[in-house]
Amino acid sequence: MRLVHVSAGLLLLSLTTLTVTAQADQLYNPAVNHDPKDGVVHLYGAGGPHTAFAKIADAWMARTGNKVVITAGPETTWSAQAQADADILWGTSEQSMTAFLETYKTFSSEQVEPIYIRPAIIAVKEGNPKNIHSFEDLLKDGIKVVVTEGAGVANTSGTGLWEDLAGRLGQLGDVKSLRKNIVAFGKGSGASLRAFNELGADAWITWPNWPATHADVLEQVNIAPERAIWRDVNVALSPDADPEAAEFLAYLITPEAQEMMATEGWRR
Repeated sequence: MRLVHVSAGLLLLSLTTLTVTAQADQLYNPAVNHDPKDGVVHLYGAGGPHTAFAKIADAWMARTGNKVVITAGPETTWSAQAQADADILWGTSEQSMTAFLETYKTFSSEQVEPIYIRPAIIAVKEGNPKNIHSFEDLLKDGIKVVVTEGAGVANTSGTGLWEDLAGRLGQLGDVKSLRKNIVAFGKGSGASLRAFNELGADAWITWPNWPATHADVLEQVNIAPERAIWRDVNVALSPDADPEAAEFLAYLITPEAQEMMATEGWRR
């Protein structure tokens, strides 16, 4: 019996590895020539940091006259173009960037630089009608919660976040209670926001930039320090990038840029 269990576990591990590899292979096109030197700084990544990045890019372009193009959203919508002309990739978490490196083979782990960090928060409806003030409130009966989860098929910073928060104190009951209240597992933050609105959910476990940029419908509730989970945003510069790309990355962490990032919950 024990040997059967070990064999099944090894089979599951093998299937999981094959699934991850297959997902990367579906996006990777070896026929594409990565040639980003076109006089334009191209950045690609998942939605979220792009709104703050855009503010910084506008300031930098006004100062230097150089052009920056920021493309954000689900990876499938920009992967083919990024393989051709990406100067910079950003990852909305370390696990997200690690997954990107399976597809964008010009980039390597040695080039990845964490530049800002932010805590997970709870987004609630504007006005907080359910009086949600702590993570523990999400465990109460009848609370409808949306979480963001890659589910093995999407690259998102939210993968595993809800479980990390629920299990932070080592209480299995917290994980059970939260899982019971989850009404949607959004494959990306954009999908989660749509589910939150369409399902009339009470709470969404997400990041500070979302209520900051959707203050007309969302309000932020902070999570207590003892349960907090933090994830970074990181960047990778192509070795073939336009020279201006490195200059933009240097500007991206200046005191001026840090002030703009802070408006959406990012800190260094």
